Amino acid sequence: MKTALLYGQEDLRVEEVAEPTPGPGQVKLQNAYAGICGSDLHFFYHPETLPLDPNQPHPLTGAKLPQTLGHEFAGTVVEVGEGVTKVRVGDRAAVYPLVASCGECAACRAGIFFACPLMASLGASANGGGLSEYAVVDASNLHVLPENVSLQMGALVEPMAVAWHAVERSGVVAGGTALVAGAGPIGIGVWFALKARGVERVLVSEPSEQRRAIIASLGATVVDPVNADLADAVATLTDGQGVDVAIDAAGAGAAINSALTSLTPGGRLVVVALHEQPMEFLPTQLMMGETEIVGAVGHRPDDFDTVISAMARGVYDTTGWVDETQLNDVVEAIQALRNGAGAKILVALG
Repeated sequence: MKTALLYGQEDLRVEEVAEPTPGPGQVKLQNAYAGICGSDLHFFYHPETLPLDPNQPHPLTGAKLPQTLGHEFAGTVVEVGEGVTKVRVGDRAAVYPLVASCGECAACRAGIFFACPLMASLGASANGGGLSEYAVVDASNLHVLPENVSLQMGALVEPMAVAWHAVERSGVVAGGTALVAGAGPIGIGVWFALKARGVERVLVSEPSEQRRAIIASLGATVVDPVNADLADAVATLTDGQGVDVAIDAAGAGAAINSALTSLTPGGRLVVVALHEQPMEFLPTQLMMGETEIVGAVGHRPDDFDTVISAMARGVYDTTGWVDETQLNDVVEAIQALRNGAGAKILVALG
C-alpha cells in the first residue's frame, strides 16, 4: 500500500509498505480521505520544535520517524481483530486521533488529555496515520458515521471538533455576539459551530481576500482588518457594545491585540491557533474590562459525536473551501497551504 512517511524536515516520501494487520481490539481501515492540518505543516517544516524528539521512540507508543502523517481521516472498516464487537466490516467512521496520555500528570488528572506532555496522536507520535491507503487503529477510536454523512465530511470531523471545543471554551450562549479572527479551516469551523449554537451576530476578520470571499460565500459577515476599520465593524455588529467572545484562529499577534480591544467588558478571548512567534500586549486591557484569555487545544470524544450529529442535521457545508488532491501530490499540497492557497485540502485515498 502507499503511505506518506515523514523522515525529517521537508522530507516527506510516498512509499510502498506492507498492509497492516489488526490485533486484538483493533480494526483495519481502508482510508478514504485525510485532511492536511496546520500541525502537519508544522511537523513538515519544523519537526525540531516538537515537544518530544521525533527521532527517539515515543515513551508511550514507541513511534518515531519515519512516521506516517495525518490525524484527520475517515474510512471504511475492512477487517476487525479479536474481541471487536461494537464496529463491523463495512462501517464507515471518523477516527479520533488521541491514543495515549500518561494518566498521571496534572493535565490528565484534570481530564485535559490533549495537554498531557506525553500525549500521543495518530499521524504524529503514534503509528497508524491517515495519509495512507490503510491504517490499523483501536476500535475504541472509531466514531461511526450516519448514512447521510459522507466520508469526505467524516475526514473533517477532527478539525471541526477542534473548532467546536474552542467555541465551548468561550462560554458564548445563543443570541450572543462573536468575533472570529482568521478564516482558515478552524476559523470556518468556529463560524459553523457558533451558528449551530444560535450565535447569529458573528464577524469574521481575515486579511486574505481569497479567504474572505470563501467564508462570505457561506453567509458570513467579513471584514479586512488591514484595509478596513475593524473597530467600526465590531461597533456596527454590536451596537457599540463590543463582542461577547472573540476566537483567535489566526495565530498572529495582531489578531490577539485587535480581538482584545473588540471585547465587551467581561468578554472572553479564546486562543485556538498555534502561534510561531512571541507577541506583546498590554495587560491593562484585561484589567480595565475584566476580560480574560483562555486556551483551547484538541477536543474530547464527545466533541466528535456532537459534530457528527450536527453534520447529520446539515449544519456544515463544504462548498468553496474544501479541495481534494491525491496522495502522490501531498508535498505540493503542503507547500501550497504554506503559501496561503485555499482553505482545506483533503487527500483522496480510495
